[in-house]
Amino acid sequence: MDSNFKLKESETLELKKSTAQLKPGIISIVAILNKHQGGKLYFGIKDDGTILGQNIGEDTLRSISQTISANIEPKIYPSIRQVSIEGKTCIEIEFQGNDVPYFAYGKAYIRTSDEDKLLSMRELENMILRKNRSQLKWDTAICRDAILDDLSEEKVRKIVKAAGKEYTNFDNSLRKLKLIEEGKLTNAAVVLFGKTPETFFSNASFDVPFLPQTTHPIS
Repeated sequence: MDSNFKLKESETLELKKSTAQLKPGIISIVAILNKHQGGKLYFGIKDDGTILGQNIGEDTLRSISQTISANIEPKIYPSIRQVSIEGKTCIEIEFQGNDVPYFAYGKAYIRTSDEDKLLSMRELENMILRKNRSQLKWDTAICRDAILDDLSEEKVRKIVKAAGKEYTNFDNSLRKLKLIEEGKLTNAAVVLFGKTPETFFSNASFDVPFLPQTTHPIS
């Protein structure tokens, strides 16, 4: 690393003098994940960027990995390696994860500038709601048992032509209409184009006439 370059703590970078600060280091990992879903942590560097170096024994890296695994939920699998900075041995931990919120020692934290702050219950609730927003929408949820044969290709063809577009094929048209998620049909696909949607939604009424229009533009 360039000797003129000095590391500085930020919202995605945490510096610790040594592995004696492993617990607050793990809290920083969680705080950064909850804010940015990825970052780095170094052991052997003061928070002002001064390189001190870190003693590394035979089991040091393994011990760090085990402590992270035991105290962060959901589990993450960071890259932990020995690095040389300005001729001194340090430990670099690079981590990422999208399964927010993450918890360290049973508590959730968020990164603000270079500080780790405990998430309030309201903030935690909002984070969970944002994560699951699409799953909370019934129309975009996956209709687990539905397959293409359960839909009317003729209805799909009509809506594509009504939008002034050329019909190419069944599957592609459904994707452009955002009616396929993770390779599965959505509830909206079955309601709009199902041959017998009442088979899947027995308590619903389907006496609505078919209208050749869509809220999803077909490009």
